[in-house]
Amino acid sequence: MKQRAAVLISGRGSNMAALVAASRDPAYPVEFALVLSNREQAPGLALAASLGVPTAVVSHRLFGSDRAAHEAAIDAALVAADVQIVCLAGYMRLLTPFLVERWAGRMLNIHPSLLPAFPGLDTHARALAAGVRLHGCTVHLVTQTMDEGPILAQAAVPVLPDDTEDTLAARVLVQEHVMYPLALRLFASRQPGTVPPDDAALLSPMPAEAALRNPLPTEAAPDRLLPPGAAVP
Repeated sequence: MKQRAAVLISGRGSNMAALVAASRDPAYPVEFALVLSNREQAPGLALAASLGVPTAVVSHRLFGSDRAAHEAAIDAALVAADVQIVCLAGYMRLLTPFLVERWAGRMLNIHPSLLPAFPGLDTHARALAAGVRLHGCTVHLVTQTMDEGPILAQAAVPVLPDDTEDTLAARVLVQEHVMYPLALRLFASRQPGTVPPDDAALLSPMPAEAALRNPLPTEAAPDRLLPPGAAVP
């Protein structure tokens, strides 16, 4: 029997749509019972409705500074929909201990960085400023400390020399749409993730031409760090 899930959104809902699309597979272990937003005008609500998923709005504006009351209303909506798993997907509200504890071990989030690097906001700008060669996304369980819950899955993308925040964000988003449905499937099925080979950390995910335009330090061993078939500069 499929587990019932809800997605909490605040914006466009692209990760929500990727999750719902994955759930159309009869073998997928999750079905989506609700898409809930704290914003009445969130574009993802119309998208969810077009995908046939029930929607709800619990506006934080109606509760003023009473975050506990707002989250109690969210929790009531989740319970009414008989939800078993909650997926945060661009939900732009910090959660209080009440909702985190209510759904402890059953609430997932996707974050646009390779945690523990760059928790919080502005991850792409911070990655570029730090000069990292790899960036990516992380699916993790939600705990009371922001972006520090147990990691369920990660996907990495190369950072290219001419990247901007927008180009890097777009490359990461492609992987978010792959990684979140995969992580949720493994989580709901209680299956472990795939173990990478021992030398995975030494293999570059860059296309050969990108690796040549963004050469590694000269002391690195290029035959191990460039993709198979790439010419060594």
